[in-house]
Amino acid sequence: MSARAVDPVERAGGQAAMALPAAFVTFFLLIPLALTIVVSFWERAGFKLKPAFTLASYLEFLGGVRLLVLERSLVAAAISTAIGLAIAYPIAYYLARHVRRELARSVLFLFSVPFLVNYVIRTFAWTYLLGRTGPINAALLATGLTDASVDWLLFSDFSVQIGFVTSYMPFMVFPLWLSISGIDRRLTEASWILGANPWRTFLRITLPLSLPGIFAAAIFGFVGAFGDSAVPIILGGVGYQMIGNSITSTLDVLNYPLAAAMSSVVIVAMLALLGIWFLAFDLRSFLGKILRWRV
Repeated sequence: MSARAVDPVERAGGQAAMALPAAFVTFFLLIPLALTIVVSFWERAGFKLKPAFTLASYLEFLGGVRLLVLERSLVAAAISTAIGLAIAYPIAYYLARHVRRELARSVLFLFSVPFLVNYVIRTFAWTYLLGRTGPINAALLATGLTDASVDWLLFSDFSVQIGFVTSYMPFMVFPLWLSISGIDRRLTEASWILGANPWRTFLRITLPLSLPGIFAAAIFGFVGAFGDSAVPIILGGVGYQMIGNSITSTLDVLNYPLAAAMSSVVIVAMLALLGIWFLAFDLRSFLGKILRWRV
């Protein structure tokens, strides 16, 4: 049978429907990103910008102390992403395999409830919980685990990681749940019939087929933590620099080319992650379809 001819009116309607989101992405995402990259090559002349093509801002960024800030941001984002995956994957697996779909959707909705509260307010709440006079220190003193308040709970790498994980781990549950729930249960049942134990079935069937969701979740967690500016300031304390608040402080002194260069490096890192994901995985596999994956 021949394929159905596409109605010109239907085709025009489809193109019109795509025109609005395409225009939105172009004007509010692509053009600002392009301008950021262009400004990164300009020169700073007092309080003004001078159009030019120079690598001075990149050399200042990559050759100065801000490079250490970039390294710290990469390491901190990687650690928080790993911790987030370790927490989110078991939750998503249990919801996908052992909970009714209707109940699982209700639980997933509960994960979105904290985002109804302002992000900065949620972050500030941790300063009370982790503070010297907060409930966590009070509980440690009451149980006799410590003789004095613990100082490193707040304004430290530990508190920054707490902020990152609690802020972005819920985002990681959703793609993991989508990926795991889309795996055909007959594959795991066949593995059991052939004599594989549950752990081997998980390693050879479930884990490989859920890799698209794992990578998507890692992108959500890593991108959020890498570019975050509120958590380092609020929970890291004065002088705790990461790439997000470092860009903000550079903008405060009106060094727009340097801030643009730093932002461009972050953009390239994020685009590299997205490119790897799109090259490695089919979009349909992220939505729960079976991916042709060989261990």
